[in-house]
Amino acid sequence: MTLPNTIPALQGVVDFALSHETGWPRSMFHENGAYAGSYEWKETGPWAEVVGPVTARGGPAGVILHHGETVAEWGDPDRPDMTFSIAKSYLSVLAGLAVKDGLIADLDEPISRTVDGPHFSSDQNAGITWRHMLQMNSEWRGVLFGKDDQIDHNREIGPSGDNNRKGQLRTVGAPGSHYEYNDVRVNALAYALLRRFKRPLPQVLKERIMDPIGASDTWRWDGYSTSWIDLDGQQVQSVTGGGHWGGGMVISSRDHARFGLFISRNGNWEGQQILPEDWMAQSLTPSPTLEKYGFLWWLNRGPDANPKLPENAYNALGAGGNAIWISPDDGIVAVMRWLNSAYQPEFLEKLVEAIRT
Repeated sequence: MTLPNTIPALQGVVDFALSHETGWPRSMFHENGAYAGSYEWKETGPWAEVVGPVTARGGPAGVILHHGETVAEWGDPDRPDMTFSIAKSYLSVLAGLAVKDGLIADLDEPISRTVDGPHFSSDQNAGITWRHMLQMNSEWRGVLFGKDDQIDHNREIGPSGDNNRKGQLRTVGAPGSHYEYNDVRVNALAYALLRRFKRPLPQVLKERIMDPIGASDTWRWDGYSTSWIDLDGQQVQSVTGGGHWGGGMVISSRDHARFGLFISRNGNWEGQQILPEDWMAQSLTPSPTLEKYGFLWWLNRGPDANPKLPENAYNALGAGGNAIWISPDDGIVAVMRWLNSAYQPEFLEKLVEAIRT
């Protein structure tokens, strides 16, 4: 049966998404009480404590746009759900706004020059630049909001990732020398951006991007119970780059799709250039430490590139099978929620084939 708002050529793609749901529990907690975000990476110990809100998830959902028009949707595209590390790509866009506003004068300037306090003042951290944080190769070392960055040492991402050594302390190198997917460090970037904007990041995102692009008012962006800071005499919550320990962004597929469309248009909406004109070009440039990674965006580049998909396609990815996939060559913005990540490549191959034929 053809679903509402789905053109017939894409019905097989939609059926594939519906039949390959992630194995994550809908309550977000396994029968043994383990939080799905911690269970996924075999985390134990005090640093693994859930300290942010957790929202039970819905079923598989998604939206496909083709040249800005909705050509397919499934599930409940208006249901706000946790989206995990897709929030990182939203942080990347906020960094672009900070550059536009002059709050970041130079991406290669050490953060410590404009963000004081202990988190960027140590010998290890004082030389870390904004570019290092955006490329995930900062080698930042420390404890932030009760989480030691050691918890994500030796972490590997993806269905085939080996995390048996995850959490084992390793010797960190110089800033910029080593890529590591580390949520504590991304939270440090969010904290630094908060200090520069001097306003809660959800407010900045809403006023500068989400409202102008016509997003709903159902999304929210949470921090931790431990991430409140004093900002000019006011208590403000620093948000997180994902839902690893709870918190993060809770948002609908349809709002993700509008954000993805905004990004696909180079940060321009109805003639208004909201992001710096060169920001997305910089964001999608392969980093020196991982060719398939830009400024908190995943690229179809390097040894792991999928030759069946366009080289210039890119992703915002979140655990549990969440993604915003953009193909400039095909005019596609695709949002997938709770699609088993092992089957995402096949889903995208089917999608491109269906659109092209």
